[in-house]
Amino acid sequence: MSLTAWVDAAFAPDGTLARALPHFRARPGQLDMALAVAQTIEEGGALVVEAGTGVGKTFAYLVPALLSGERVLVSTATKSLQDQLFARDLPRLLETLELPLRAALLKGRSSYLCLHRLEQARRDGLAGERGNQHLLARVEVWAQGTRTGDLAELPGLDEKSPVVGLVTSTRENCLGSACPQFRACHVNAARREALAADVVVINHHLFFADLAVRESGMAELLPSVRVVVFDEAHQLNATGVQFLGMQFGTGQIHDLARDVLQAGLQHARGLVDWPVLTQALREAADGLRATLAGTAMPAAGAASGRLRWADVAPEGVDERRWTAAMQALEWALRAVLEGIDAVAERAPDFARLHERAIGAMERLVQLSQPCPDDATRWADAALHARLVESPLDIAPRLEALWSGPAREPGAWDEAEDDPPEPAVPAPPGVRGRAWIFTSATLGTDDALTWFTEPCGLQQARVLRVGSPFDYAAQAALFIPPQLPAPADPRHSDHLADWAGDAIARLGGRTLVLTTTLRALRTIGARLQQRFGAGGRIEVLVQGQGTKRELMERFRNESREPGAWEEDDEAPPGHGRVLVASASFWEGFDVPGNALQLVIIDKLPFPPPGDPLVEAQGHKLERAGRSAFRDFALPEAAMALRQGAGRLIRSETDMGVLVVADTRLITMGYGKRLLRALPPLRRLETQAAFDQALDELTRASTTGPSSA
Repeated sequence: MSLTAWVDAAFAPDGTLARALPHFRARPGQLDMALAVAQTIEEGGALVVEAGTGVGKTFAYLVPALLSGERVLVSTATKSLQDQLFARDLPRLLETLELPLRAALLKGRSSYLCLHRLEQARRDGLAGERGNQHLLARVEVWAQGTRTGDLAELPGLDEKSPVVGLVTSTRENCLGSACPQFRACHVNAARREALAADVVVINHHLFFADLAVRESGMAELLPSVRVVVFDEAHQLNATGVQFLGMQFGTGQIHDLARDVLQAGLQHARGLVDWPVLTQALREAADGLRATLAGTAMPAAGAASGRLRWADVAPEGVDERRWTAAMQALEWALRAVLEGIDAVAERAPDFARLHERAIGAMERLVQLSQPCPDDATRWADAALHARLVESPLDIAPRLEALWSGPAREPGAWDEAEDDPPEPAVPAPPGVRGRAWIFTSATLGTDDALTWFTEPCGLQQARVLRVGSPFDYAAQAALFIPPQLPAPADPRHSDHLADWAGDAIARLGGRTLVLTTTLRALRTIGARLQQRFGAGGRIEVLVQGQGTKRELMERFRNESREPGAWEEDDEAPPGHGRVLVASASFWEGFDVPGNALQLVIIDKLPFPPPGDPLVEAQGHKLERAGRSAFRDFALPEAAMALRQGAGRLIRSETDMGVLVVADTRLITMGYGKRLLRALPPLRRLETQAAFDQALDELTRASTTGPSSA
C-alpha cells in the first residue's frame, strides 16, 4: 500500500482520525494538501503549499510525514509554536495513529540552562539588583528538578530578562568538553535526544544559525533526515537574511568584558590588571555607541530605527569621530587579547575568551572595509550599538541547499563556509530529500513568487488550498471615510477617538494593529485615558508586559479574583482591548467571541527610510524592475493578509475588519491589496458599521460561546 493510499484512508470520513478524534471533520482542502505532501515524500523534491486559515495544515503535513517511516525534521517560526507542536499536536497524532515513534525538541543555546554559568552567577554575585537576585534564586530552585533545562518550563521568566544571559551559554563562551559540567549539560543532552529521535522539532532561527556558524548540532542531524517541513514558512527569507549576514554589537563587547574580568579575577588574580583592561574595553564600546546615539535620524528612517551606512561612517556620523571610535575599540580588544594570552594556560575559560576577542576583532575589521556589492549595511543605537551587514539575496545559497542530496552523517564538514554545490540528480531508484514549505500567506499570484523567488524555490511544486471559512457570512470589511489621511499628523489621535466609540459599542473584544511604534504609543495612551484603570473595558498595550502575558490576558486566561467563570465569555460591556504592533500581526490566535473587531491603522508598507528596504529597491531597479510594484506592494499585501488573519480563526467566529486607510479604495494599487484580503462583505457607511457591531454584541451576549 502506497503512502498516498495510507494518507487517503487516514483522512477519510470514517478513517483513523475521524474515529479517534471527536472534533475531526474531513476537509477536502486538508486532504488535498496531505496527498501532495505524501507524493512529495515518496518522490522527493520541494513542495510549497499556501493553506488558508482553517485548512488544518499541521495535521496535513504531520500525518503523511509520520506514516512515511522516514526521519522527519519540522521547523516552526517561533519557540512558542515549537512548544505547542511538540507538547500538543505531535503526541496526539502519535497516539491516534498508534505509531511507536520517538519525538524530540531542539532549541538554541539561549533556551537552555547552563549549569556552569549558573554556578558562576551565584558564586560571583552577578545578578545585581534585588529583583534579579530573587529571579536567580528561583532559577536555582527550578534547576534542581528540571530534566530538560528548557527555560520555557519556568513560569514568569521573561526571555528578555538580564538573568537569562547570566544562566545560559553562547557559542562564544561555551567551554565545550573542558566545562566541568559537560556531562550534565542540557544543550548536549537535547542534541543527543534529537540525534536519536524519529521526529525532531526545531525553529527557523536554529536552522539558519546552523547554516551560518555550523554550531547548533544540525550539521550532524540534517544529513540523517529525509523529510524536512517548514511551518509558517513565510518568515524564512527574513530569518535567513538575519542569520546569513554579519552582526557586531557593543552589547557583546560588554558581555566579553564582564566574562574576562570574572575569569581573570578567579583564575589569574594579580597577574594582569583585569579591572583596568576591561574598563577600557567597556569605555571604548560606549564611545562607539555615543557616536551613533546623538545622531539626528532622518524622519523617514525613524520608523525603522536604522541608520543608512553606505560610506565610511553611518549617515549623519562624523567620519573622523567614527574612525577614531572604531580604532579605539580595536586597540582595547588587542590589549585584552594580550592579557588573555599572558595567562592562557591557567584555565580553559581563557581559550574561549581568546576566540571571542579574535572573532570580535575580525568582525570589526570587516566592517572597517567597504561594503560588498551584494550586501547592505546599517547601524542603530538603542541600549547598545548594533552594526549589521545583510545580504541582499540569499536565494543562491538556499537553492543549493534545497537541491542537494541527503548526505551521510559526517559529510557536512563543520568548517565549511559555503553551502554544498548543487548536486547531480540522484541515481535511479534513490529518492532525494523531501522539502515541504507551508503557511497561510505565501503570495498573491498562483506561482507564490513573493515567497518562492527570494527563497530559491522557483522550481518547486506549488499548491494553493483555500480556507473553508465562509468569510462573506462571517466577517465584514469597513474603511472609515471620515478619518484624516494616513500622512496627516492627526491620524492616530482621530483614529483612537473613533476606535474608542467602536470599542465602547462592542464592549471591548478589539485588537488594534499599528504600523509604527509612534502610533502604538499614541493610540494606546489615548484609549487607556478614555477607559481608565479598573473600568469594564481594559486596554492592554504592547510593551506593558511580556507578549505571553498580554496574549493570555486578552484571551481571558488569567482573571482577577471574582471575575466571571472560566468557561464563560466576558459579561456584556466587559472586555479587553489590545493595542499592538510588530510581532502581534501574526501568530496571535484568538478564536471565539474574545476578538470580534480588528482595526489596522494604516496600510503596512515597508518603512521607506529603512536601509535594507532601500537596498532591495535599488537592486530591483538596477534589474529594470519597479521597487514599488515588485517589492513594497507585495510586502504590504502579505502583511495586510497576516493582520486580517487575526479576525476569523474558526468556522463559528464572527467579526469586522477595519482598515483605517482610504488609499485602499482611492489609489489604483488598492485593488491589488483588496484582492490579498479574504472575500469579506463590504460595509459602505458608518451606520452599517455601527449596526454590524450591535449585531455582534447581541450574538455574543445571547448566543452560545464559540470559544
